[in-house]
Amino acid sequence: MMAMGGAIGTGIFKGSAETVSLAGPGVVLAYVFAGLLLLVVMGAIAEMAIVYPNTNIKGFVLKAFGSRASFVIGWLYCLLWLAVCVIEVVVAGSFLQYWLPQIPIWLLSLICTGFLIGVNLMNVKHYGEFEFWFAGLKIAMIIVFIILGGCILLGIIPSGQTDYWSNFTQHGGFFPNGAASIFSALLIVMFSFGGSELIGVSVTEAKDAERVLPKVIKNFIWRIILFYTLPILVICGLIPWNELSDQSSPFVQVLSISGLQGSAHLMNFILIIAVLSAANSGIYGCTRMLHSLAVEGEAPRAFARVSDKGVPVYSLTLTAAALVCGSMIAYVAQDQVFGLLMAFPGFVVSLVWIAICLAQLKLRRMYPSNPSFKLWAFPYITLFTTVALGIIAVLFVLDEANRISIIASLVVLAALTVISIFKFKGK
Repeated sequence: MMAMGGAIGTGIFKGSAETVSLAGPGVVLAYVFAGLLLLVVMGAIAEMAIVYPNTNIKGFVLKAFGSRASFVIGWLYCLLWLAVCVIEVVVAGSFLQYWLPQIPIWLLSLICTGFLIGVNLMNVKHYGEFEFWFAGLKIAMIIVFIILGGCILLGIIPSGQTDYWSNFTQHGGFFPNGAASIFSALLIVMFSFGGSELIGVSVTEAKDAERVLPKVIKNFIWRIILFYTLPILVICGLIPWNELSDQSSPFVQVLSISGLQGSAHLMNFILIIAVLSAANSGIYGCTRMLHSLAVEGEAPRAFARVSDKGVPVYSLTLTAAALVCGSMIAYVAQDQVFGLLMAFPGFVVSLVWIAICLAQLKLRRMYPSNPSFKLWAFPYITLFTTVALGIIAVLFVLDEANRISIIASLVVLAALTVISIFKFKGK
């Protein structure tokens, strides 16, 4: 539920409008393809977690490629979640302003930040229970949306139209902008699916990981694909792809068609839950990775300190400070915050997933024990996934729309690489 909380957020509720505008109804194939890549990545995590218990993503990279690589990936992952959390809390503030128009977004974002920091100060067991219900409510709402939209498509719920199915073939066809447009949509889809690998971070605090993890991952991946593809199909069926507005969520537009009383308020509530849940999972991922870096001597030792409840308090304090700064940036330049931060998570997610695949390729022949779960079709399926993710990362770099964000990402990557060379000189 934590991983689903991280993966189901702004990317689906808001970003789906952009992916549909890029590729039309055929964008559903981009979600399926990215989901299959994610399946391989998650399978690699499960396999390595069974062989190396109490080890997270950064630990796998450390065992495979040493301190320099784990330093770079660990810090990239922290920065990834800081960027995502800033985006999510600012978006949450903008959604709250729908009900509280007199209060500025930056102040509402600060209130959301304070609430989430309070949740993350709880014992991990209680935090897990909270996120379970947080993510569960969001998922329940998506299921209601799928059922409601499906009933309209099938004519069970009457509406003013009867030719919804033609929306999949008219207005330019299933691929109105050509099949190549799927690759452009993949850049946003990667941002949407980012967060799923949180399973590889939380595994160190999971009970009976060897028994539970393979089953969790098998069930999780299909749910993720269904919770993305089915809503996209409903949206494209009920509203022509070229008539979707980017001024509001596609989910709101579909609920408006249904004639459901108070649909705007209901959807606004869902959106707030969605982004707060994603931010909540992100704070967990960031603080745990920063704690792991400190334990390995790759970050100041203070970040390794935990409270009596097992919470890395100094890591959480730094994360809170970053979120406060993000809210203040929204006060100065709200629109630029989204434009500058959105591409960074997608690019870094592709790099982290590549690192996971490469770590599995390297470690498989060095396993000290035979895992009860093994990724099938090794090494071919892992090699294919690595190459595909590499191509997606290159597409990020070449996309002019993301030029400023990608330049910043490459500068950060280069800086971390240089620091790692000097920090671990002689190792």
